[in-house]
Amino acid sequence: MQIDEEIQGKFEDDYHRAVVNLSYTYGWLNNLLRYQFEQYNLTSQQFNILRILRGQYPNPATVNLLKERMLDKMSDASRIVDRLVQKGLVSRCTNNKDRRSVDIRISDEGLSTLCKMDKEVKTSDIVKDNLTEAEAALLSSLLDKMRG
Repeated sequence: MQIDEEIQGKFEDDYHRAVVNLSYTYGWLNNLLRYQFEQYNLTSQQFNILRILRGQYPNPATVNLLKERMLDKMSDASRIVDRLVQKGLVSRCTNNKDRRSVDIRISDEGLSTLCKMDKEVKTSDIVKDNLTEAEAALLSSLLDKMRG
């Protein structure tokens, strides 16, 4: 459905339409993914941190590294890590070389959870239903270009 029909609004120009459409699509995508993450008692930010930690595995990460790599830069990485520690999905320990630094590692349970999610949560399927691979590549390229 066209964005004009979805929100039943008028736009100043195509630039305005693109910004509103992008914002609307972000919300739509977030809602689709939220349902899948809730099945694992996770938020999208928690899932993002688990993915970053899995990419670092077996090496640890710091909160600063997580902040740099997170998709949502406004998230409180420390608090998210605390919740993941409570769930047993990550561990936190003092760095042996620098006592002021804290090492964060994904746990075996965290790895297992992501492994299950990899089989069930197919984010590419959301796009595959409506875009060809070439269109998806073009969309990604245009988004990169928009961010300058």
